[in-house]
Amino acid sequence: MTTTTRTRVRRSAVGVAAVGIIVGGAVVWSAPERYFPWDTADFPAASSNLTPAQQRVVSVAGREHDDPRPGTFYAEGVEEAWCADFVSWVMRESGMPLENPNSGSWRIPGVYTLTEYYQEQGRFEPVGDYRPAVGDVVLYESGGPLGNVLVGQHTNIVVAVDGDSVTTVGGNEMGGIRVHDLAVDDDSAVLGFGRLEP
Repeated sequence: MTTTTRTRVRRSAVGVAAVGIIVGGAVVWSAPERYFPWDTADFPAASSNLTPAQQRVVSVAGREHDDPRPGTFYAEGVEEAWCADFVSWVMRESGMPLENPNSGSWRIPGVYTLTEYYQEQGRFEPVGDYRPAVGDVVLYESGGPLGNVLVGQHTNIVVAVDGDSVTTVGGNEMGGIRVHDLAVDDDSAVLGFGRLEP
């Protein structure tokens, strides 16, 4: 085989692989429920056992889930991964604004900084013995929910608890706001939780 022929074969193989990745990605994006268990749970109704703060978080998050806006809305017009922006926005609208340790703004756009915020406030609970409560913020290490489905860190909000399982809602999940169930002890991507209340 000549050098020119080998080059053409390599280029063809790369082209076929690229088309396969693009088509596969389009299938996953257009039918996420078939591949990932997001929005498998209905958004839960607020329990009567919740504190007023928890009720506000569930109410605001539920409203946004049912009538979502583009990610730039939660990020003050910035085009970026907006999961932490969504968490920040829900907390502000619920009357419990966060404070970015770097800028003083209510918006904390990064999961690393969001984790630092909860640590500095004494409200960070590493995964393990702590049982999350409604309104807590789930903080994921690189990989995000469901292992390698998401690339990079991720965060979302607990909106219901049933034993060792929690229901969460998050922004920037498959391009929107999604609800899914999470078995806390079985998801190795969970780094810890930001407590809603001290």
